[in-house]
Amino acid sequence: MFRSVLIANRGEIAARVVRACRALGVRSVVACSEVDREAPWVEEADDSVCIGPARADASYLDAGAVLQAAEQSECQAIHPGYGFLSENASFAARCEQQGITFIGPPASVIRLMGDKSRAKETLAGVGLETIPGSDGALDGPDSARRVAAEIGYPVLLKASSGGGGKGMRVCADEAELLRGYREAALEAEKAFGDPSLYLEKLIQGGRHIEFQILCDAQGNALHLGERECSVQRKHQKLIEESPSPVVDATLRSELGNRVARAVGELGYRNAGTVEFLRDRDARMYFMEMNTRLQVEHPVTEMVTGVDLVAQQLRIAANRPLDLGAVELEGHAIEMRINAEDPDAGFRPDPGEIVSFAPPVVKRSGVRVRWDSAIRAGYRIPPHYDSMIGKLIVHAGDRDAAIDGALEALESIEIVGVRTTVDLHRRLLADPTFRGGDYDVDWLATSGLVGV
Repeated sequence: MFRSVLIANRGEIAARVVRACRALGVRSVVACSEVDREAPWVEEADDSVCIGPARADASYLDAGAVLQAAEQSECQAIHPGYGFLSENASFAARCEQQGITFIGPPASVIRLMGDKSRAKETLAGVGLETIPGSDGALDGPDSARRVAAEIGYPVLLKASSGGGGKGMRVCADEAELLRGYREAALEAEKAFGDPSLYLEKLIQGGRHIEFQILCDAQGNALHLGERECSVQRKHQKLIEESPSPVVDATLRSELGNRVARAVGELGYRNAGTVEFLRDRDARMYFMEMNTRLQVEHPVTEMVTGVDLVAQQLRIAANRPLDLGAVELEGHAIEMRINAEDPDAGFRPDPGEIVSFAPPVVKRSGVRVRWDSAIRAGYRIPPHYDSMIGKLIVHAGDRDAAIDGALEALESIEIVGVRTTVDLHRRLLADPTFRGGDYDVDWLATSGLVGV
């Protein structure tokens, strides 16, 4: 196992990795920006290194500064968390060149899966069904028009190097397609440095379902079940749960094992997530692979009992997987708590947390977990993502988990900034969510919030 690990991230995921390192007896060093120097997660770590000013491009996205921090603090490995440099193939390659272990997959696999159109081609080649659309990146607007005419409207333009809803446009006809192509290409160029797009048939009423995968360097690959991530706002997830209300044990085993084998054959290593879109006829189409730890990984941990961050560290240290058969027990729901005002277009609301009390659930058979790095007196900076915590609840079945989650939402106290806590109360109390009959378009049409 490593002696020291540099954590190249911030907020709740930095705190999460610090705790996993501590449990394994590994020294943790946090790379932080100037504005985060006195943040709670920095205080939790064994050491810290300031890597630059508040702007992410001058600190958390500065690969050279992160590598220098690892060498300066004598760290043998770097955990990138999620976001920032976590799916940057060039950074992973530079780590390897400098003899520092990147806690994630090889650079070649990150590069392959990061090109969404190439990823579709690759996984279609090993037997996964993909959404009808272009064969690779489009040559331009005329190419998009030809493909759309073949598969029929509505269609979806997506950035080849994208994610998080950036560089994505829904097009109902040719006029929207031509306008959307220009907009999406410009947005993709700005966000990812790559304006290329690909096109897919729009699956209406689809459900976003993803499988958690672990692969080691010895050729072992397994899945840890699926997560349902269909409660979304503009392609940004708000609530995740495991297991999915629409995936049975047979599908879970058959598709999960097939996905794990396919990813393992690509030479994948470490944790990853393979995402699918399920249509109204229950067909599962491969969408993309995220070559990192997911924000929603705690729901998988709650139903499997597997510490995914500890497994990442073990795999990166060349230890083989020793989990055996992984079974899912009970049901878990995660709610992303953001410092935003949902009733004002989800406008971010940074500022000081005047008072804070963590969630508590008293009912029998319910476990509550609060993954966060906030406290009373902490000032949320305006420079980064607005997520300030994740509330995760586990119970014996889905109804009990929802009841426990509502109790937890009533008990949590965050004063000083607006948050999405009240929105989550409305969502979980809604009969459509309670019935499990929702899809990726539900929130936009529910009338529960202006999206």
